[in-house]
Amino acid sequence: MRLRSAFLVVAALAVCLFASAQQTDLSVDRVAEGVDRHYNNLNSLRTQFTETYRGAGVTRTESGTLWLRRPGKMRWEYTEPKEKIFVSDGKTAYFYVPGERQARKAPIKDLDDLRSPLRYLLGKTKLKKEFANLTVRAGDQPGAVLIRGVPTGMADRVTEMTLEVDSHGQIRRILIEEADGSQTEFVFSGIQENVSVEDARFRFQVPAGVEMVESASVTP
Repeated sequence: MRLRSAFLVVAALAVCLFASAQQTDLSVDRVAEGVDRHYNNLNSLRTQFTETYRGAGVTRTESGTLWLRRPGKMRWEYTEPKEKIFVSDGKTAYFYVPGERQARKAPIKDLDDLRSPLRYLLGKTKLKKEFANLTVRAGDQPGAVLIRGVPTGMADRVTEMTLEVDSHGQIRRILIEEADGSQTEFVFSGIQENVSVEDARFRFQVPAGVEMVESASVTP
């Protein structure tokens, strides 16, 4: 996998509350306040996702389910076109493709993967700290809102991120434009908040016969 936009998805999922506000008052301050107020009170979240990468003449699409739970836990469970798992218990991140002979792990604080900061979404959301040059405008679809900005500290890798939020206050699309001209797009559906998520979902059990390897990166 290439650039994982979890850092971006952090704020992205977080803006949902603001989308239901009147579009006549699309101030950046109002967006940030809505994000903080809504998501800092959530304990868990579950959503289906489709991830599409476009770059260097290649288009690649993957899909699966994302779970988040306080404090700092997440699980990306890819199911199409093949199964793979990226999971964090809040301290350590693990990556594994079923059938392979090795799994990888890394301390979450040292992880060079843009999905990892997503674990901070529930309980620590600060949209205005996560992005520079944040702007908000009405979207092309009725009731839609577009939020654009540059992830803080990532201007050398990401030129812009666009969040598309529908009239019901749910994120429908996230588009990340990278400095090399490539794009990564996430489309979310079936978002559920404060769902029951067992702690075992955020623990990784090493399959029999699989070697665990320490790594600075846990993405393929």
